[in-house]
Amino acid sequence: MKYDDFIVGETFKTKSLHITEEEIIQFATTFDPQYMHIDKEKAEQSRFKGIIASGMHTLSISFKLWVEEGKYGEEVVAGTQMNNVKFIKPVYPGNTLYVIAEITNKKSIKKENGLVTVSLSTYNENEEIVFKGEVTALSNHRYGLLHCFVIHLYRIFYYRSHIAHHTLYLRFWHCS
Repeated sequence: MKYDDFIVGETFKTKSLHITEEEIIQFATTFDPQYMHIDKEKAEQSRFKGIIASGMHTLSISFKLWVEEGKYGEEVVAGTQMNNVKFIKPVYPGNTLYVIAEITNKKSIKKENGLVTVSLSTYNENEEIVFKGEVTALSNHRYGLLHCFVIHLYRIFYYRSHIAHHTLYLRFWHCS
């Protein structure tokens, strides 16, 4: 979706993803090698009573599910920030996660693009929230500056009048 297609307040429910112990250990071994993520015996003696997913793993799964929903597409230029990241409940092997994504803010920053903020709330199979966070991305407008410029030039040459030129010049800046 392009910047113009996102509607503040719109929500999306993603598909679900089943989490395995093997995936938890593999992710944590590479990115967060703390005992509660990689050492089954030690983790069973901890407050968690077993292996749990790293918070970064849960965040990554949440973002993966949102991206796979297909709303970002190629129109997203780059992620710009994450805010209000909260790891609410542990994610255990065998949990199945899904995300409710809500468009919470839009801000046009240039003729070509704008910022879109999405709140991600991740739930397990028992509908318990396990993660919450906001991601903001730079997204292209439906019509970028080059497209508007071409339309503007066409109109100038087509109409040729000073009044039409002035009117169309103003429209050019509001094209997107």
